[in-house]
Amino acid sequence: MHTLVFLKSLVIILGISAAVVFLLHRIRVPSIVGFLLAGMLLGPYGFHLLEETETIQTFAEIGVILLLFTIGLEFSLSKFLRMRLEVFGIGGLYVLITIALTTLVAYQWLNSLDTAIFIGFLVALSSTAIVMKLLSERAELDTLHGRFSLGILIFQDLCVVPFMLFIPIMSGEGGVIELIITFGKALAIVAIVLFSARWIVPKLLHQIVHTRSRELFVITILILCFGIAFITSEFGLSLALGAFLAGLVISESEYVHEATSAILPFKDSFNGLFFISVGMLMDTTFFINNLQLVATFVITIFLIKFISGFLSMYLMKRPLRTSIHTSMNLAQVGEFSFVLAVAGVSAGVISNNVYQEFLSASVLTMLFTPFIIQFSPFLSDRLSSYKLLQPLERNKELLSTEVSTETLKDHVIIIGFGLNGRNLARVLKEINIPYVILELNIETVREMRKQGEPIYYGDGTKIDALRRLGVKTAKILVVVISDAASCRQIVQAARKENPKLFIIARTRYVVEVEDLFRLGADSVIPEEFETSIEIFSRVLEHYKVPGKVISDFVDTIRRDGYKLLRQREIPIRRYLPEEYAILSTLNIEKITIPADSPVVGKSLKELAFRTKTGATIIAVERNGQTQISVAPDFSFQPGDTVFVTGSEEGIKKATTYLIRGNI
Repeated sequence: MHTLVFLKSLVIILGISAAVVFLLHRIRVPSIVGFLLAGMLLGPYGFHLLEETETIQTFAEIGVILLLFTIGLEFSLSKFLRMRLEVFGIGGLYVLITIALTTLVAYQWLNSLDTAIFIGFLVALSSTAIVMKLLSERAELDTLHGRFSLGILIFQDLCVVPFMLFIPIMSGEGGVIELIITFGKALAIVAIVLFSARWIVPKLLHQIVHTRSRELFVITILILCFGIAFITSEFGLSLALGAFLAGLVISESEYVHEATSAILPFKDSFNGLFFISVGMLMDTTFFINNLQLVATFVITIFLIKFISGFLSMYLMKRPLRTSIHTSMNLAQVGEFSFVLAVAGVSAGVISNNVYQEFLSASVLTMLFTPFIIQFSPFLSDRLSSYKLLQPLERNKELLSTEVSTETLKDHVIIIGFGLNGRNLARVLKEINIPYVILELNIETVREMRKQGEPIYYGDGTKIDALRRLGVKTAKILVVVISDAASCRQIVQAARKENPKLFIIARTRYVVEVEDLFRLGADSVIPEEFETSIEIFSRVLEHYKVPGKVISDFVDTIRRDGYKLLRQREIPIRRYLPEEYAILSTLNIEKITIPADSPVVGKSLKELAFRTKTGATIIAVERNGQTQISVAPDFSFQPGDTVFVTGSEEGIKKATTYLIRGNI
């Protein structure tokens, strides 16, 4: 009977969730909002459709574990170490400032220091699940604000452990010594896990892969994921943080991509249940009866988290627009706050009434997050453009550096200095084409200047920055950044400033192509379809399709904005010249003349080659040089490579004749 009740609950969850997500998808509302609303409808405070709520919450915890595990897989330990400034510097400041501001506000309301500090712990955490999912869908994980958001989120997840350890002290049930001992255990298990990333796990996976059993590989990955999560939880760490460490462990092996593909179906299946379970927690009756109070809490949380994010970025001298953008991304309460809140209620640190107020406000911040992230590029750009905020730009020593525009003419402006920007600059330098670079990453600017690169700090969306680089006298502008919204703004601003400028923009997705063309780009290179073009070009070359035919087809595709590749059927015969239909029917064979062949030293005229074989020699390659239009008095030598065309029967005769001297 228990199984039937569970299956009934699962069918209800999937059915209602699918309907809500489908309806919201039609009006372009993110699926996360749909899952949260579905949970509110299904839960004990909605229509009471679910009976197995504890089982659903268990699945939700599994979803969070798998989410953090895949983030660890994609992140890698080396990248984690490279981002130590973002994680421990900016992330540390963010958490400390948030706790301080929240404590100050909450103490005025509750008049209890322990409770106020604990609420600061709750507000200091942002939602890794929501922010990472939305940034990944928007292809913004590699942008500057994406990297800063990720670094802060990782530090917040690390803080779950000490926050949990402080609960007994706040409730008066524990002491500092117990805290130090537990924290020492946590550090020890982290060190062991990271040590295994280099010495144990890669060797283990190597042995597993050599069994050629995919089932065994998947089971091993799941054991590592849940096993390390379980072990770390036994030493006082959270399950989710343990899963993240497990992902870091596997990310250092050569089998990380196989592990990611194995775990993704599980993550996507369980992850939706997490958001549903969060929605189920919200008491709609309490929310309606205390609407004004909850709304005040929501606004207060947004303001505190925005101010904390901006100050932490500002103090670390991050760009103004990126600081605003990142702060908006993290202005919600995190999923681990609910775990802390439950522990706080159980320990008596906060009352049940405060818990419900916090819960209602937190779920609303999650509901609003997809819309805030969607509009954050526009809002951050507008806010950073105000003259009143310009004095807050911390990198004035780089921003004020003037470019000698008098000597710059017909030069190339490169916006963004990632892999594509560096490769382009290397080629331009090699052939002495003048160029300048605009980059928003301060460390990159300082490092590259030491190496002699003409690189300047600035935001390409601002027309002043483009003018400093001589946009009016430039010949080409190349935009190679990962931020799609900024790319569109740069193209539009540059086109207005210089109508004759040739603008090349790179984008990850083909859906951006038409917008970029409309805004003024002359050439748009979507990574998705350029890879496709390279693949089919190589295939056609292998089938000996003439190079002119291939290049004409590729030019047509690019000229039409890749519309051909977006159609279900490609009318290829309209675009390929008629001669290809003829050339594709020809048989061409390559024959090498052996040293003992009877035809060595004899001419085509003596051999009566065409008369006897019916085939035609179209070229001969000798000593690395190709001779076309072979004359009748041409004599064969050992090692000559003869290109013959004709019918299959004629080519067979030609091969026998050239090798054996008879037919």
